[in-house]
Amino acid sequence: MSKPSEESIRCSFCGREKKEVNILIAGITGHICDSCISQAHLIIKEEGGIKSKIEIEKTLSLLTPKEIVDQLNLHVIGQDEAKKVLSVAVYNHYKRLLQKNQVQNAIEIEKSNVIMAGETGTGKTLLAKSIAKLLNVPFCIADATVLTEAGYVGEDVESILSRLLQAANYDVQSAEKGIVFIDEIDKVARKSDNPSITRDVSGEGVQQAMLKLLEGTQVSVPPQGGRKHPEQKMVQIDTKNILFICGGAFDGISKIIRRRVKSQSIGFNSKNEHEFSTENILSHINQLDIKKYGLIPELIGRFPVLTYLHPLTKETLISILTEPQNALIKQYVKLFEMDDVKLIIKDEVLNFIVEKAILLKLGARGLRSICEAILTESMFRAPENNIKELVIDLSYAKKQFSKSKISQLKVA
Repeated sequence: MSKPSEESIRCSFCGREKKEVNILIAGITGHICDSCISQAHLIIKEEGGIKSKIEIEKTLSLLTPKEIVDQLNLHVIGQDEAKKVLSVAVYNHYKRLLQKNQVQNAIEIEKSNVIMAGETGTGKTLLAKSIAKLLNVPFCIADATVLTEAGYVGEDVESILSRLLQAANYDVQSAEKGIVFIDEIDKVARKSDNPSITRDVSGEGVQQAMLKLLEGTQVSVPPQGGRKHPEQKMVQIDTKNILFICGGAFDGISKIIRRRVKSQSIGFNSKNEHEFSTENILSHINQLDIKKYGLIPELIGRFPVLTYLHPLTKETLISILTEPQNALIKQYVKLFEMDDVKLIIKDEVLNFIVEKAILLKLGARGLRSICEAILTESMFRAPENNIKELVIDLSYAKKQFSKSKISQLKVA
């Protein structure tokens, strides 16, 4: 069988001859030109984008702000204000992803990054983890305490996006629609209210390095994380559609708020002092207080939404112990059930645990430490004592707690 001449070789898709195209790739029974390859690539890209939008739209119909809050209520007690703000931010993030930009001069919706302030143990990280379970977009939690200015020991700011890329299974397009929760943002506050004239390696320098990420730009990211070096292969990620949520305890900011409120409360229109008690002082937080604390104005400007978490009351802490799906008492009951022991904890013991947690100012995290101090001895002896029921009363709880090291903590 004779070979076809070069003049008779054509693209099997568009029919153009070899001399009319730049490249003609031969297959087993046909040929394809470079132009048809480009067209096919665009079709696949567009079809993939439509498919991802359809998947997001299906999930979006199930995740209205009210339904997001209902799901959060299964895991987090109280903090209604923070739940409302986060649910709206996440819902609007979905709508931004579904926005149709095909129409010329269409209104482009900008993202509203969120910053949360609240004492330790009030549920900032738990809120983020709970939201992560509800989403169909990549979600990661990064810790600001390990970040340093570029060129110093520690992690570069771009490592935040490395975690997001890993959460998206290294799919760049999927990662560019994700949500990032940056914990402990207050730990990168600058050391004084004045701009630093020397290197602030893990403070102001980190804040300045974060600006380009938050605003939206093309960032070179090392896929495996770690520090960047010249020989390393980089991945380009556009942060324009990535939603950033930050949380921090801002320890000591209540003094700044009180000072500001007190200066505004002079004269006939001054407010009663009880309105600004410790219980609701964080509800008066604003961007000026965070600036005074040590976040630079450029960073604050990229977080248009500011919300707060209330300090936990006695009633809230008791609810945290007993009500959520993964409540602490339910966990200990399950642990004893595995040894065929029925655990009963009296209400007076729950009140004792909560009172100690409030006294030590440890928040919800302190509840587990106190429970461990009370139940460790019982968990040690229960498997070999062949008991069927264990009742924890107040006298036993006080006795075991007094033996523990946590009882020796002094409140500052």
